[in-house]
Amino acid sequence: MVKLIHTLADHSDDVNCCAFSFSLLATCSLDKTIRLYSLSDFTELPHSPLKFHTYAVHCCCFSPSGHILASCSTDGTTVLWNTENGQTLAVMEQPSGSPVRVCQFSPDSTCLASGAADGTVVLWNAQSYKLYRCGSVKDGSLVACAFSPNGSFFVTGSSCGDLTVWDDKMRCLHSEKAHDFGITCCNFSSQPVSGFELKYKSMLSGHCAPVLACAFSHDGQMLVSGSVDKSVIVYDTNTENILHTLTQHTRYVTACAFAPHTLLLATGSMDKTVNIWQFDLETLCQARSSEGHLKQFTEDWSEEDVSTWLCAQGLKDLVGIFKKNNIDGKELLNLTKESLADDLKIVLTCWTHWGLICSGPSDVLLLSSTQMSTTESLGLRSKVLRKIEELRTRVKFLSSEIPDEFICPITRELMKDPVIASDGYSYEKEAMENWIRTKKRTSPMTNLVLPSVVLTPNRTLKMAINRWLETHQK
Repeated sequence: MVKLIHTLADHSDDVNCCAFSFSLLATCSLDKTIRLYSLSDFTELPHSPLKFHTYAVHCCCFSPSGHILASCSTDGTTVLWNTENGQTLAVMEQPSGSPVRVCQFSPDSTCLASGAADGTVVLWNAQSYKLYRCGSVKDGSLVACAFSPNGSFFVTGSSCGDLTVWDDKMRCLHSEKAHDFGITCCNFSSQPVSGFELKYKSMLSGHCAPVLACAFSHDGQMLVSGSVDKSVIVYDTNTENILHTLTQHTRYVTACAFAPHTLLLATGSMDKTVNIWQFDLETLCQARSSEGHLKQFTEDWSEEDVSTWLCAQGLKDLVGIFKKNNIDGKELLNLTKESLADDLKIVLTCWTHWGLICSGPSDVLLLSSTQMSTTESLGLRSKVLRKIEELRTRVKFLSSEIPDEFICPITRELMKDPVIASDGYSYEKEAMENWIRTKKRTSPMTNLVLPSVVLTPNRTLKMAINRWLETHQK
C-alpha cells in the first residue's frame, strides 16, 4: 500500500521541482522561492523560504552530502545555498544569460551541470564555483539532465526530443532523437552503467496525457512518473507492471522524487502543493527481486514463488506436496512442525518415496528402508523448519529501519568495518579506501580537501552495529 501522509501547501504558485537529501526535502516554484522541510516531521526550517531569484525557480537539487542545495531560474542564474543556515554560497550566471531550466550535481560533488533555454550546458567546478566547461545542443532548450551513477558521463534532454551524452570534458559522445514531442525529464537508475551507447529498451504505458516528470527509486527497483493527466504512476522496473496509481493532485503533476533509503515519495503539482507518500515494506519489497526474480517480501509470494524457493533450497521433492496444499508465502511463514507432519504428511510421503526407491524382496531390506525414511524425513522436516525460520528472520530484519549513523555515506549500506577519516566522518573501510585511491583527496561529505588520508578503525561504532544486528536478527 501507498498512503498520503502529508501535504505541503506553502507555495503561492506552481511547484516545479522537489528533491530529497537524507534529512531534508526541498521544493521550488514559480513563486521565485525554494522551501526546505525537515523529514522528521515535515516542518519548514527557520531559514526557509530561500529568496534570491528574481523570476521562477525551475529546478533544485542537493549535493550528495546534502550540505549544499543548488537552484536555477529564469533569471539566468544558478545559486548554491548552505542548507544548514540558508546562506548563499555562490551565484553562477549562465554565460549567455539565458533562463536556466535544469541543474544537477555529479555523484562525487566535484561538478554541477546547468542547462539553459538557448541550448547551452555548463559544467561548473563545485568547489571554486568557476566555469569549467561549456557546450551546446543544436536545437531546442535544455530541460533535463542526469549523471550516470559513476559520474563518468551525463545526459541532457532537449525540448526538441534529442538525448545527448557528454563526457566529463564536455565532449559530445552521442546524440539521437528519443521523443518526437520533446523531452521533459530524464533519470538514471542506480544500476551500474558502462559505456555510453543509447539503446531502446521498452516503453511504459499508463498515462493518458504527456509525462512531465520521472524518477527512479534509490535501489532502481521502482520508477515513478507524473503527468498532465494529474496522476502519478509507480512501476516495478523488473516486470514493468504498474504497482500503484496515485490521483490526489488536482492539476498537472510536474515533479516527483524518491527519498534515499526511506520509504517516501514526494510529488509536486501546478495545484501549488507537494504531497508526501509513504510506501509500506510490502510494496517496496514487491519491487525488489532476488535471484530467480523472487519477491523479497515473503508474504507476497505466490505458490509458484514458493516452488522456486523450495528448489533453490534443495527441496525440489516437496514442490508437489506444497502445490497440492496451495502453500503461498503467507501459508509458508505459518507452517509449524505439527502442520508439516499432520497436514502436509511429509513423514508419510518421504517413507513412500524411499520405499519405492529402496523396495526389495527381503524383510531386512524393507525394514532398513523404513528406518532410513523415518530418519531422513525427520532431517528433511528440520531442514524445512530451519529455512522457514530464516525467512521469518529476514522479514523481521527488513521490517526494521537501519539507523542513519550505521550507514556508510558512500555506499549507503550498513557498515561492516567502519573507519573514521580526517574529516571526522565514519565510512566503510573498503569504500573510503577506493574513494581516496580513485578520487581527489576530498571529503565525500564536505567536498573539502582531506588533511590526511589516514583511516582509523571506529571500534565503538562497530560494536554498536553488531549489537543492533544481534537485536534485530533474533
